[in-house]
Amino acid sequence: MKYEYMHPRDELALTLERIYNYKMTTTSGGNLSIIDENGDIWITPARVDKGELSPKDIVCVRKDGSVDGLHPPSSEFPFHKAVYEARPDIRSVVHAHPMALVAFSCAHKAPETRAFPTAWNSNGLVGFAPYGVPGSDDLGTKIADEFRKGYDSVILENHGVCCGGESLQDAFHRFESLEVCAKALIKASMIGEPKFLSDEQLQLQQKSYFKLEAFEYDTGMMSIKEKELRCELARFVRRGYRQRLLSGTAGTFSARIDENSFLITPYPLDRHTIEPEDLVMIRKNKKQIGKKPSRALHAHRAIYEANPEINCIINAQPVNALSFSIVNRNIDTYTIPESYVFVGEVALLPFETSFNDFDRLKETFSLKSPAAVLENNGVMVVGKDILSAFDKLEVLECSAEAIIDSQPIGGHVPMSQAIIDELCEAFDL
Repeated sequence: MKYEYMHPRDELALTLERIYNYKMTTTSGGNLSIIDENGDIWITPARVDKGELSPKDIVCVRKDGSVDGLHPPSSEFPFHKAVYEARPDIRSVVHAHPMALVAFSCAHKAPETRAFPTAWNSNGLVGFAPYGVPGSDDLGTKIADEFRKGYDSVILENHGVCCGGESLQDAFHRFESLEVCAKALIKASMIGEPKFLSDEQLQLQQKSYFKLEAFEYDTGMMSIKEKELRCELARFVRRGYRQRLLSGTAGTFSARIDENSFLITPYPLDRHTIEPEDLVMIRKNKKQIGKKPSRALHAHRAIYEANPEINCIINAQPVNALSFSIVNRNIDTYTIPESYVFVGEVALLPFETSFNDFDRLKETFSLKSPAAVLENNGVMVVGKDILSAFDKLEVLECSAEAIIDSQPIGGHVPMSQAIIDELCEAFDL
């Protein structure tokens, strides 16, 4: 989906629907805005059900202060205007009350985004604005002061969060990744002590990426198998987003076409809207011309080269599995029979592994050893096909959630070795 072609009314309504459907705000809470090239501010309205908002409900506050629309603008308009005046580079603002970030705002803290690269790359350091009465000029001044310091995301004391961006989608992805970070940190604290990345580790992702030569590509080159894989892979990426296994900015899927080629998701990518034509073909260590593949490309290629039986690889950062990643702990699949039968023993790999230790990746993954926690970077799973890899990811995330949820009621009691031995015999593991 090309958001840059959308009118602000349509983009604001569509994005707020996305926020509401994923329970990142309430019927009455939250407001979004875009400032256009004329200095007019398009903003969501006051007192309109967020679950039923349509483009016709969006309000335009002109540069001269006049208002066009069926409703009054959001009562929080003053702080949107103040942010735009403080930071001319910001062209959109997202404010809402997602539960984990509200928890941080109530604790008078900002999430530590060095927990994993996506959170840091999207948000950097997060500001904190002292309390102000909602809708007041005082609140606008306090929020704008934080943005003026250079923060792009600001926690509002006992209120929620405000994120700015060069576009609405930029601000939204910042908002979404920060909520994932907050959720994961809260859950991580239930199972251990969160660990945070150093400056050197945060820079490693950028240093590990190098350009590939490109080859000429047109649709006439596509085999039936490639067409099928493109459709299936795009469908499962969108499904992964709906299931909250991925965020809009994090998660890589790839699928093998043959011994010399595979498809992989591009960078950057909104996983909510991916289509078959967005996927990048990699053939004989060259990329489809005109496209930029995921930065996980080289890790995936190494695993495919070493394991002919593996036909799909997924990197993901679902909240519960990510929590284990943040405390640098593997996920115990001795939870229920399905967990152990489908996933087996889960490896724990140092953060650097997927960037520069491809030999270790090759040794770790096989169909008998299909999953690993990557320290401070989520999880990686492999499968004989797309469906089996996706299933393993879901099972792994469910196992992680069950272990975390068991903590307040006495803690996780794993299945005994006798049960595991019985499962191995019954399922020829």
